Amino acid sequence: MSEAIAATPARAAKGATLVLLTLAAGQFLMTLDTSVMNVSIATVAEDVGTTVTGIQGAITAYTLVMAALMITGAKIGGMIGRKRAFSIGCVIYGCGSFTTAIAPNLPILLFGWSFLEGVGACLILPAIVALIAGNFAVDRRPAAYGMIAAAGAIAVAVGPLIGGLCTTYFSWRWVFAGEDLVVVAILILGRKIADAPPETRPKLDVVGAALSAVGLGLVVFGVLRSGEWGWIRPRPDATSWWGISPTVWLVLAGAFLLYVFLRWEARRVEKGREPLVRPDMLRNKQLTGGLTMFFFQFLAQAGLFFVVPLYLSVCLGLSALATGARLLPLSITLLAAAIGIPRLRPNASPRRVVRLGLLSLTVGTVVLLGALHPDSGPEVVFLPMLLIGLGVGSLASQLGAITVSAVPDDESSEVGGIQNTMTNLGASLGTAIAGSVMIAAVTTGFIANIENSSAIPDRVKSEAQVKLAGGVPFVSDADLEKALSQTHARSKATDAAVTAYQEARISGLRAALAILALLTLIALFFTQRIPARQPGHPAPVPP
Repeated sequence: MSEAIAATPARAAKGATLVLLTLAAGQFLMTLDTSVMNVSIATVAEDVGTTVTGIQGAITAYTLVMAALMITGAKIGGMIGRKRAFSIGCVIYGCGSFTTAIAPNLPILLFGWSFLEGVGACLILPAIVALIAGNFAVDRRPAAYGMIAAAGAIAVAVGPLIGGLCTTYFSWRWVFAGEDLVVVAILILGRKIADAPPETRPKLDVVGAALSAVGLGLVVFGVLRSGEWGWIRPRPDATSWWGISPTVWLVLAGAFLLYVFLRWEARRVEKGREPLVRPDMLRNKQLTGGLTMFFFQFLAQAGLFFVVPLYLSVCLGLSALATGARLLPLSITLLAAAIGIPRLRPNASPRRVVRLGLLSLTVGTVVLLGALHPDSGPEVVFLPMLLIGLGVGSLASQLGAITVSAVPDDESSEVGGIQNTMTNLGASLGTAIAGSVMIAAVTTGFIANIENSSAIPDRVKSEAQVKLAGGVPFVSDADLEKALSQTHARSKATDAAVTAYQEARISGLRAALAILALLTLIALFFTQRIPARQPGHPAPVPP
């Protein structure tokens, strides 16, 4: 009898571990696609008969679908049940993966990857947040959310490795075919997940869903296209509306629709109707603090995963496999921090852990910034990756539990929708800011270096001022030398131009890292909203 009682906790722990691994596998899949596609763009474009711009458009559309429909997906999960939403989302996602794997052209790829997988993700991601709350006690949630967040971040880190391996030795289509096998395994193991049914069955606010989808879609689309259009002043030969970049107008229009959305939700609450999002949730100090940290985490994370692979693959010419391998140290410290901190220090102050995580993230970025120069090699990313992984893992170990514990468990799915919307906004903005700052710095530095070079003729300098004013692309030395050879420039001038570009390229990367480090430091000013005690941990009794 006593042996049976003793075995019960072990079986419960085993069941909880299986549930956690199942949900983590879902989070891993949701994040893997984009990082795989980023290293396979040229090959995918050739296979489906389109251009690199077409594949980049598909990546943009995938982000747009997730950003626009995430809140609505969370509400649908509350209507039909979180476990059912998770399962249906996996089926839709699996259909999208299969469609993508066999896509003969861009329209089919757009339908399978950008639309079906995007819709599936909008049901899966909010449900994961709610199912963690429903399957784990309050004191175990930090470790569980840490594992989920780590799974997503690791997918970003190993995605280039997986994509490079499949693209180099097999086909990029194998990645999406393999995802279907993972989806089947998730659906089989998902039967052990306990549902997290809401106390009341909500109704869908159709008008609110439309307002939030269009508003968020406009904001994200404007941010994603800022690199091509410019932020305020339009780039030369780029689209402009009334002399201003379309980015400004789209972001303003989106912000206005989101304001109308919030007013509409407040009006529904006043009339006793079910809102899509409860406006009072956005006045919750702990919740908004956690959401703000999620925004800054994914802003810095996406920006760094944009800059570092560019340095490794373009500046140093490493393959996708070698690039992915150089990012693996980040995964080690990220996983160690995300799982280890809740286990070793379960009562640690979330505010202190978050602050230390932001500092580690900042220090890692600054160390990388200082190590980059034209003669540096791939080894310079090792220590920064360890520090950045430690920082991201520390944030991941706390933020999920902070946001969900700020509201009753019945509202955890809504929190999941808002939380994943904030992460999408942060990631979009991080990539856009890092990219635009980098290109601006490369352009300025390249033109200045050419002007200061005595080996380059004055005629070439004058032409460069005109032709490069719109922006200098970020290309490898081989691509630059090929382009210069077509101009029939002298060997001495060509060598000088390549040297000037190498220095400007590093300056661009350093400028992008500097702005990311600054934004991470700014996040420290918002950590006061993070609670000083773990969720469910009693306040100290005064003497």
